[in-house]
Amino acid sequence: MNAFIPSTPQALAEQVVSLCESHPTVAVVALDGADCARPVELAELIGVAAQARQRPSAVVSLHDYVRPASLRLEFGHEDPLSYRTMWFDYDALDREVVTAARARRTWLPQLWDETADRSARSSRRTVHERTVIIVAGPMLLGRGLDFDVTVRLNMSEAAIRRHTPPAQLWTVDPLLEHQDGVTDRIDLDVRYDHPARPAVRVY
Repeated sequence: MNAFIPSTPQALAEQVVSLCESHPTVAVVALDGADCARPVELAELIGVAAQARQRPSAVVSLHDYVRPASLRLEFGHEDPLSYRTMWFDYDALDREVVTAARARRTWLPQLWDETADRSARSSRRTVHERTVIIVAGPMLLGRGLDFDVTVRLNMSEAAIRRHTPPAQLWTVDPLLEHQDGVTDRIDLDVRYDHPARPAVRVY
């Protein structure tokens, strides 16, 4: 029977970096979690843990790969289908980060400025030997992206609704629908209703 082992954010970060050790050159990590799980904060912890093992690290927020407002809001500000399929530019993320980091040894930290709704005009960065790049954000899995390590921050519906700001509650149903449809390999499935007290699934 599957069970969950209690952990801590720091121990979880160390566990992710340990999985990266089977990828001695570049390792691209997917940290899939709803915005209310604050996946970027955990991604930064993972980056620090990687650096402690002499591996350069970088964090990419999926919100730096949103589509322009004219596209993502074409059918309104609260359209669930748009949120699942048009909100984030997963193809650009693949092209500019996941694939580029391995094939070209460069990557683009930011494509679009979500607040200003314009190009981020970010410069490409060089990928150094043994770099760990952590991509953090919602609905990353199930997109056909070739991540080296996959981590899912799995929150219950009650927890997501509790932690999501009222103005964003319309995103909960599409998040849950997408989560239920993911069939990707998941290296670390983490129960994350209480981010300070995560629990990791063991099989």
